Amino acid sequence: MMAFMPPPVPIGVGAAYRGRFGVHLELFARGRVVIVPTGIGVARGCTYPARTREPTGVIEVLRGAHLTLGDLFRLWQKPLDRTQLLGFRGRVLAFVGGKRFRGDPRTIALARHAEIVLEIGGYVPPHTRYLFPAGL
Repeated sequence: MMAFMPPPVPIGVGAAYRGRFGVHLELFARGRVVIVPTGIGVARGCTYPARTREPTGVIEVLRGAHLTLGDLFRLWQKPLDRTQLLGFRGRVLAFVGGKRFRGDPRTIALARHAEIVLEIGGYVPPHTRYLFPAGL
């Protein structure tokens, strides 16, 4: 007698079948780049819905999670508001896709393939997009 074998199920192809998507974050203070470090959202073998695995500014966000930049900075345990970015104080300029964001930067949504730029103490022309690696 043969054991019951379930029918094969094809592997999903495309972005809808991936567990995470990418967001790119660039930080500038006094006209200089500030590195977004590896390991945000990663602790003792566990990962949070937002994480960084490389110092490239790419944030991997769990599909279905509705997160904001404020959520990421809370995970990172660093300050962010309209007048403070990390340890720098002054007016924070925020850009999404190269366009000025005039609200509280903590409310910026971590949306799929968003290019987010935060600047304090100077102006650097913001990038409008980022070329994400395949799979993000």
